[in-house]
Amino acid sequence: MESRTDWELVESLTDEDIERSIADDPDWDGFRDIDWSRAELVLPQPKAAISIRLDPDVLAFFKAGGKGYQSRINAVLRSYVKAARKG
Repeated sequence: MESRTDWELVESLTDEDIERSIADDPDWDGFRDIDWSRAELVLPQPKAAISIRLDPDVLAFFKAGGKGYQSRINAVLRSYVKAARKG
């Protein structure tokens, strides 16, 4: 599929142009004051399909959050692994 993005225009934008564009974009409400300096780039890796047994209340908690509950469970486990490796 051919890109419809005007890459010359994108590359010509200054930081000030981008900041001005963000300030005028209502979709950025609530995100302007976030400190993005500590954000981490996480590249998706292929997931391993497994079978896991969870307590019914734990599974219900994650499912109550709607679509993506398996990804949220993975994020909690990833956070645990990260903390355990530090300690």
